[in-house]
Amino acid sequence: MPELTPSHVAVLEKLRDSGFIFVAFPMYANYIGVRKGSCAALLSAQESGDVRLFGDPGWMIGQQISVRISRGGSDWFVWKQQSVEATPARLAELAQFTTDLLRTLAPAP
Repeated sequence: MPELTPSHVAVLEKLRDSGFIFVAFPMYANYIGVRKGSCAALLSAQESGDVRLFGDPGWMIGQQISVRISRGGSDWFVWKQQSVEATPARLAELAQFTTDLLRTLAPAP
């Protein structure tokens, strides 16, 4: 991760002001973790000064970001041996989180 520039800091302040909480994910030390509710994502500070989403946002299981998989005809959020069903309510919360995050990361017009 490049050293944070004033441009990066401005984006991070915008995220904070929008209700996102910064979290550390030791397995992803080169990325910036953000969380809101039960959802989280990894962000990458670009050399251009932008902050971009890295990978897909996920549901929190304990203190980790899960991945979404299909198993047995259902969708699940999984972290190692732990899993929670990807219920319509959880999927709706994740979709809203993703929308809010991408809107906040978008450059000002």
